[in-house]
Amino acid sequence: MKGNNYAIEIEKLISGYGNKNILHGVNIKIEKAQITTLIGRNGVGKTTLMETIMGFLKPKEGRITFLDKDISKDKPHKISKMGISYVPQGKAIFPNMTIEEHIDLGSWALKAKMDKKNMANKIYDIFSRLNERRRQKAGTLSGGERQMLSIARSMMSNPRLLLLDEPSFGLSPVMVDKVFKSINAISKEGVTIFMVEQNAKRALKNSKYGYVMDMGTIIFEDKSINLLNNDAVKSSYLGGNK
Repeated sequence: MKGNNYAIEIEKLISGYGNKNILHGVNIKIEKAQITTLIGRNGVGKTTLMETIMGFLKPKEGRITFLDKDISKDKPHKISKMGISYVPQGKAIFPNMTIEEHIDLGSWALKAKMDKKNMANKIYDIFSRLNERRRQKAGTLSGGERQMLSIARSMMSNPRLLLLDEPSFGLSPVMVDKVFKSINAISKEGVTIFMVEQNAKRALKNSKYGYVMDMGTIIFEDKSINLLNNDAVKSSYLGGNK
């Protein structure tokens, strides 16, 4: 594929905290309007990568290009305005605010009232469960509903690229199904999605391309269907060869 088919190109990225490097020369390409997933054990650098893309951490070496523009040195608010939205792990919501208030909060980047209304209607179509509970306080929602709300709020800025860090973490199987259904619906709207996920099988089944990270380096990359059938990946990351 040609370079302009990619929303993000990460080249030889070295990043970390203070004097400690966590990422060691990472190379990743994220295709436009597709779901790309990154799997790996806890503590190998997946969240560090997300935080570096968003500008919370600055690369020590290497480059991050978003839609052909180098964003390696840009600040988080500028990166967000360019069209990158990040949903961190942990379902960060405000318990005393309603769903509607969260959705409105997420629309800060949309200036026209009609744009906000149209985007909200689109979001409520995707997240019908939230639509039914618009005036309910977020603190009363289940874990899965809070995760949906976090994603929905991030979508209100009409992002070109959505970064998801462990979207299914701590959820029941039923809610995992609903969250992934929502992620696929967002993808069909043309949004590029880069997802870090512990549920490796589910992530690969719901993505086009995948990467496997270990100790801050990419050790496997391939079409997701090929990673699902890769014996080394199966034995180490997918719960065996069954």
